[in-house]
Amino acid sequence: MDRLSPQQRHDCMASIRSKNTKPELIVRKGLWKRGFRYRLNDKRLPGHPDLVLRKYRTCIFINGCFWHGHGVTLKIKNEELRVKSGDLVDSACCKIPKTNREFWVAKIRRNKERDKQEQQKLAEMGWHSIVVWECELKPKAKEKTLESIAFTLNHIWLKDRGAYPEMEETSLQAAEEEMS
Repeated sequence: MDRLSPQQRHDCMASIRSKNTKPELIVRKGLWKRGFRYRLNDKRLPGHPDLVLRKYRTCIFINGCFWHGHGVTLKIKNEELRVKSGDLVDSACCKIPKTNREFWVAKIRRNKERDKQEQQKLAEMGWHSIVVWECELKPKAKEKTLESIAFTLNHIWLKDRGAYPEMEETSLQAAEEEMS
């Protein structure tokens, strides 16, 4: 049972920002300190990425674990009715509310699908995408995450400039997977 009235819950949820969030500021300050320059929320690109580094042809999305369903998995009750009967299972950093659960499951599922489509569109346009999760910016993991982003950006730049002609796509993907 929700302790807040519907109006109080609405006001609380409406006050959540989508730009200049704390995780976004952490990444921005960390990249700026390391010498990377970027643009914010470029409306010309699909998904309006949080950070756009044109020199690296890279977009960085800083996702909140709850809103984008970090680590949640689809529990399938019946193989034939995969999407309709499936329910999302909580993860360590993303707990789906018990009240109005159907709404939240549908919303998180839509967000995940939209994110995937936007990243595919960016890839078709020749852009790289990096996703940084809110939980990766906790004090213990923040520096490692920022170093990993810098490492990935430098490898993208070198690969795009032909400095790694023998570098395989799999090694770049492995570096990106390490980060996420």
